[in-house]
Amino acid sequence: MEAWKGLCVAVVIIMVVGGGEGQLSENFYSSSCPNVESIVNQTVFTKFTQTVVTIPATLRLFFHDCMVEGADASIMISSPNGDAEKDAPDNLSLAGDGFDTVIKAKAAVEAVCPGVVSCADILAVAARDVVVLAGGLSFKVELGRRDGVISKASEVAANLPDPSFNLSQLIAVFAKKGLTQDDMITLSGAHTIGHSHCSRFANRLYNFSLSSKVDPSLNPNYAQQLMQACPQNVDPRIAVDLDPVTPAIFDNVYYQNLLVGKGLLTSDEVLFTNPASRRTVKTFANNPSHFNGEFGNAMIKLGRVGVKTGNQGQIRKDCTAFNS
Repeated sequence: MEAWKGLCVAVVIIMVVGGGEGQLSENFYSSSCPNVESIVNQTVFTKFTQTVVTIPATLRLFFHDCMVEGADASIMISSPNGDAEKDAPDNLSLAGDGFDTVIKAKAAVEAVCPGVVSCADILAVAARDVVVLAGGLSFKVELGRRDGVISKASEVAANLPDPSFNLSQLIAVFAKKGLTQDDMITLSGAHTIGHSHCSRFANRLYNFSLSSKVDPSLNPNYAQQLMQACPQNVDPRIAVDLDPVTPAIFDNVYYQNLLVGKGLLTSDEVLFTNPASRRTVKTFANNPSHFNGEFGNAMIKLGRVGVKTGNQGQIRKDCTAFNS
């Protein structure tokens, strides 16, 4: 009898913990808004033809959303008090084109299916679409998220990886979201597109340590190129490509760069310099198809983090504001 009681308790715990993920499905809107993905896709493509920044901006927006409060579009909220997630220092560098992509896609979806599709799901679909536009493989997107009703700038810093993080710190921040070391290394591959501001890695060029001003793990020629692009006291708006070789293409060159000391951020290069993660980096560097497949799987897992389903959250009318 006691054994059966224990089993019942275990089943209840599993249902509670796994309930949110279980309610997501690829065909969630098959009846209520069957064309939602094609509508979002068209909007994303149109935005892309206007500016290529749409690709890294939207992908980064999805990551920053999922890691704080979960994949619930809380990153989209605009607060008159300047205290929402997007107002946090770590999010101030997010390009406006990512936000604009979601807002325009939401408007297009609302014109066909009013009050049905969440901003969180639209962002998830858009993130997949920009990967494909940049040359990556497509993957199925699970749907059924609802939009969150909390967005606090104070919650951001503790939930996002910092460019200076070592491997243990990176593993820890992803583990809090139920993501593994391999998930972290795979999702870091998003740095194959996009850019970073000079201030995020200047310490590697000018004051790395008492014994070496320049981070010795940096390729010397690459370090010189970075110094030319980012001289000391440079305009804080200046940024450089995260991938100096194929910055506009979603590929595995990011990992190939790590092998030769061309990881821009400390949190990039540590993936290769630390023996505990080096093997995965080498595998991705040598096998582009394997990386592409694993990236899709990791994005699906990222999109499950902290989701709101059923009666949780809301379906926002306006992605930038909570429903009144």
